[in-house]
Amino acid sequence: MWISIPSILVLLCLLMMFFLNHEPPPFKPIASATLHAQQHHHKVVTGYTTTATLIEVVDVLLEKRGGYMSNDILPPWVFLDNVPNWEFGVLTQVRDLARAMRNDLSRSQTQSLEDPDLAVADPLFHYDSERWFPPDTEGRYRKGAEALEAYLTRLSSPNEPGAQFYARADNLVDWLSIVEKRLGSLSQRLSASVGQARLNTDLSGDPEARQSTETPDIVLVKTPWTQIDDNFYEARGTAWALVHFLHAMEFDFEQVLQKKNATVSFRQIIRELESTQEPLRSPMVLNGDQFGLFANHSLVMANYIARANAAIIDLRKLLQEG
Repeated sequence: MWISIPSILVLLCLLMMFFLNHEPPPFKPIASATLHAQQHHHKVVTGYTTTATLIEVVDVLLEKRGGYMSNDILPPWVFLDNVPNWEFGVLTQVRDLARAMRNDLSRSQTQSLEDPDLAVADPLFHYDSERWFPPDTEGRYRKGAEALEAYLTRLSSPNEPGAQFYARADNLVDWLSIVEKRLGSLSQRLSASVGQARLNTDLSGDPEARQSTETPDIVLVKTPWTQIDDNFYEARGTAWALVHFLHAMEFDFEQVLQKKNATVSFRQIIRELESTQEPLRSPMVLNGDQFGLFANHSLVMANYIARANAAIIDLRKLLQEG
């Protein structure tokens, strides 16, 4: 049976797409940080595990099967959108944590100097995630990881008192407030997969509040069908990164969490986010009705994200008031 060359190329492209459409497995942050310290002859100090985990997450983002795909313009990579959206979810959390480390976690007061290595790393991770023309995106992110490595080396050295990581309750609260907003937005976008008529609560709670333009009292919110799987995989990437960061911070902020009696609450957040990483046993992200015949994977994901978000809100209150 004669098969044309174009048919072979199409088949090969499909096989490669199936092979590359892969989410990397999780790793153990504490064990990974310990190994990192042994390989580089570092001392594990406060903040080491969180920083080493951030570096490892960036490494996985760039070196996983198929490499970094968000800026690829050639087939078969250009035909894949699930993994690039997963990458964007991970990248968003990398950016948020790197900025929190620069602005809060490495500084004792608002008037103190920012760490020079973190000041280099932060803007590098905010480089255009889809740029393919030199200077390439991967190169910028690798330089960001190198700057984090330089900070980590100074952090672990007793001769470098200028490099610090302050595991304080207020710093943890500041980072969690950013995570809370990210998860809240994702939850809303995922829930809108079925379309909802929502009351406008933009100005609730403040009779003197104003906004730039008037909006109707009832707003119809519905995610376009072309973005259903995009939001789903972005949420999976976000949760994947957060699970690792939270495990690392549980180690670095152990005393803070114990003092506030918040360790169990912290672990509950991790458990909810870990539930989002269950394998998808469907060839595609289904978008059935709320109580219809077919599943709606976006609503299931939104449930776990919303539960984690609610737990973060409770934890922030506990850390501030407990």
